[in-house]
Amino acid sequence: MLVAERMSRQPVAVSPDLPLPEALRLMREKRVRRLPIVDENGRLVGIVSEKDLLYAAPSPATTLSLYEMQYLLTRITVKDVMTSDVITVRESNTIEEAARLMVQHKIGGLPVVDDIGKLIGIITETDLFRTFLELLGGWEHGVRAAVLILDQKGELCRLAEIIAGVGGNIVSLGTFMGEDPATRQILMKVADVGIEELEKALQPAVLKILDIRET
Repeated sequence: MLVAERMSRQPVAVSPDLPLPEALRLMREKRVRRLPIVDENGRLVGIVSEKDLLYAAPSPATTLSLYEMQYLLTRITVKDVMTSDVITVRESNTIEEAARLMVQHKIGGLPVVDDIGKLIGIITETDLFRTFLELLGGWEHGVRAAVLILDQKGELCRLAEIIAGVGGNIVSLGTFMGEDPATRQILMKVADVGIEELEKALQPAVLKILDIRET
């Protein structure tokens, strides 16, 4: 799956000269937590987060008057607090690459740019959470089974044949690191079979049933 399939194609973007209060208002109105900043040609020049804007605002403990605070805020623009060295991705990047960049840099979103640096979208942690739900069958009804198997060729095929043999249909499947390098954890959502029948079929075929429940 590629970034192009999960990104938002019409991100809320602003110009570098937008005053800080207007940027905060826009974030709250559009319910976004970051704003890409573009020049007059639509090229990405920076990004600003809600945290950046709030940190730039005067402290409630300030001795400034309300009038002075309002005046000061109108003088601050997003270019004064934006991050210029923006981490970006392309449409052709995989969502795994996007997720890895977010984790490595501890950020919640990545602007998507084209070959000349023009902003064409944004992918956020929310987009990845939705994808994660789909991959693990979070929207599907069925029996959720987590099992431990040997990390060797043919094990998944054998499991699929056993499940098909009791009339089950695997609607999602994920593999994770096992208890040691020789094993893998398999998390699957199975439809069209009852929990007791599935558990009975899986029990002799796996090293351990870690969890099984209807969801």
